[in-house]
Amino acid sequence: MGLLDLLNHLVNFAAPALWMAVMVSLLATFFMKKVAGAPAFSAQAAINFVVSLAVLVLGLWCFGRDGKMATYAVMGLVCATSQWVLLRGWKA
Repeated sequence: MGLLDLLNHLVNFAAPALWMAVMVSLLATFFMKKVAGAPAFSAQAAINFVVSLAVLVLGLWCFGRDGKMATYAVMGLVCATSQWVLLRGWKA
């Protein structure tokens, strides 16, 4: 496998985490109440991306392959929980 193939695989592996992080952060600006002291949009997206990517890596390690629907379901739950914590959802 060449360098470009490896880069292509890594980008395609991380793409669902990036998409999920940006969409959850974007939709939270419309559906969740704004709180004082909440991180900026870019910080929320970055934190959600790291959390989602960690779930994908854990799913790859646990199942031995990527692209399992169980991994994507857990990624959605963990990313939403991360966003809820970032926006202090328990205070709403």
